[in-house]
Amino acid sequence: MSAADQVVIDATGAILGRVASVSAKLALDGKSVHVVNVEQILISGGKKKTIEDWKKSLEIGSVVNPEHGPIHYRRPDNMFKRVVRGMLPWRKPSGKVAYRRLKAHHGYPAELKGLKSAEFPKTRATKPVSFYISLGDLARELGWKGVGE
Repeated sequence: MSAADQVVIDATGAILGRVASVSAKLALDGKSVHVVNVEQILISGGKKKTIEDWKKSLEIGSVVNPEHGPIHYRRPDNMFKRVVRGMLPWRKPSGKVAYRRLKAHHGYPAELKGLKSAEFPKTRATKPVSFYISLGDLARELGWKGVGE
């Protein structure tokens, strides 16, 4: 794949839903999307309420067999990809192909250093950082041990 078909999005200080929607649209347009620094994506809203809501969603399971229940991710890259998957037409072949084009990374991988990261100013947070919780902090609250996992 050529460098023109690859897009690198630096998600440091960006809002989760805005980055996810931009990523989903680019993937549907045929671009290979690499989102870096996903642990620094911000989720708007109160910290306690956000953590409480995500912990409540962890309790959802299958009545019959826990193996059949929904998978609850705790790593920030997987959590981000799950949010993007909700914005794609997952049950259609175009959605599945677009989802395969999406890559989420902790930090900034060495193989992507040569590519220029795309700027999307509308994805950036507008309020002070105290109004948000980062995806990495939320993942740690849910049981993520860190980058070494």
